[in-house]
Amino acid sequence: MREHRDPALLPAREQARRIRAGNLTAVELLDACLARVERHNGELNAVVTLSPAAEAEAAAVDAALAAGEDPGPLAGLVVGIKDVTETAGLRTTYGSPLFADHVPERDAVVVRRLREAGAVILGKTNTPEFAAGGNTWNEIFGVTRNPWNPALSAGGSTGGGAVGLATGMISLAQGTDLGGSLRIPASFCGIAGLRPTPGLVPTVPAAYLWDDLQSTGLMARDAEDVGFGLRAISGPDPASPVSAPEPLWPDSGAAELAGSRWAWCGDIARIGIDGGVEAACREALEALRAEGARVDDVDLDLSYAWDAFLVLRGHWFVSHFEAELHRVDAFGPNVSANLRSGLALTPAEIGAAENVRRRVREELLALLERYDALLTPCMAIPPFPVEQNYPETVGGQPMKTYVDWIAPTFLLSMPGLPVACVPAGLDAAGLPVGVQVVAQPRGEGKALAAASAIQRARPIGLPPLVTDD
Repeated sequence: MREHRDPALLPAREQARRIRAGNLTAVELLDACLARVERHNGELNAVVTLSPAAEAEAAAVDAALAAGEDPGPLAGLVVGIKDVTETAGLRTTYGSPLFADHVPERDAVVVRRLREAGAVILGKTNTPEFAAGGNTWNEIFGVTRNPWNPALSAGGSTGGGAVGLATGMISLAQGTDLGGSLRIPASFCGIAGLRPTPGLVPTVPAAYLWDDLQSTGLMARDAEDVGFGLRAISGPDPASPVSAPEPLWPDSGAAELAGSRWAWCGDIARIGIDGGVEAACREALEALRAEGARVDDVDLDLSYAWDAFLVLRGHWFVSHFEAELHRVDAFGPNVSANLRSGLALTPAEIGAAENVRRRVREELLALLERYDALLTPCMAIPPFPVEQNYPETVGGQPMKTYVDWIAPTFLLSMPGLPVACVPAGLDAAGLPVGVQVVAQPRGEGKALAAASAIQRARPIGLPPLVTDD
């Protein structure tokens, strides 16, 4: 592990260790993160609302430790909360002009658990309106820019959190993932993310309380930090009817490559793949093989589930926005298009989509009986110009809707399995390329251990604009 002089750039678990050991205070870490906000946020637009209570929260952690008390496993870590997740007394806009001044009265379950674990809430991170989009922009706060090249997209919808991590503004980023929102920005920004099993971290409050398609989870600068944070906030809650069993956490942080067996598919969605992305992924596979891993190319075609996901997504939006259906046209283009699509669905279409979803899960479970994990590219393309809502073509094929280009992630949302994303290297333009790691049920730990092994074999460092001075 490279030693950083700036504590804001250390791994979260090292930050926590130093705070507990008395070698770093929570206030000092917060100040270091705020200095990073001051340095980078004006250009990149990752954090949209700072919490006025952050300094008091950090001081309370230091006071508890001085008194011999245990503030929790995440004591003093600085966390960014996605601006679709409720924070008591702190503005939560959902990225929508309709809620520009909305201040919730209570914390979401994930925020409450982060606080109870000792984390310090820095503020809210940018997101597309109601997290609908793979490029982070909205009419309130504007666009979030990629720290590796500010002219390009940071991905979405947890784009603000990814940029905050890559530049040292925060220790951990909370986010949500319906079609790839914890994985797309992780890939574009060169950090680690995990879509956990839906319900492992309850998504409450929610209008669609029985939602088993979206996940709440975390991103971090490395995969071990994701697991470190997730252990502190996972588990059922009486308010949520959707829960997942506790993962099987490994004893060590990274998987042993020698003797491991991984499946690789370069294009599960059959949309093609950018040559630079494919080259970086192939280099990563060779690095894994050089360390003793067996990586087999498999022919996995999940494109048959494309339309089914769009049906389930339309149903998801109608279920979440039922109280707002009288003003469909008041939302931005992404949200309103999803609502119109959902309102046009028939029960037969929804039933058929659920059965396709079952087929995807059964196919992946059969594959994972033979392999430790499935690896695929996270994105088929590198980051695109930030002014675009979505790329017009992928592999020469036109994209019909704003979600078509993220099929490599949304198809893997369907089976409800844990999916990590981790940097696999840089392309010829010096931009990060992410690889997804799909594991068996209860396999969050295995996915993150495999991701850690990939990250150790293919370290990319931090964006060039992030200096350690």
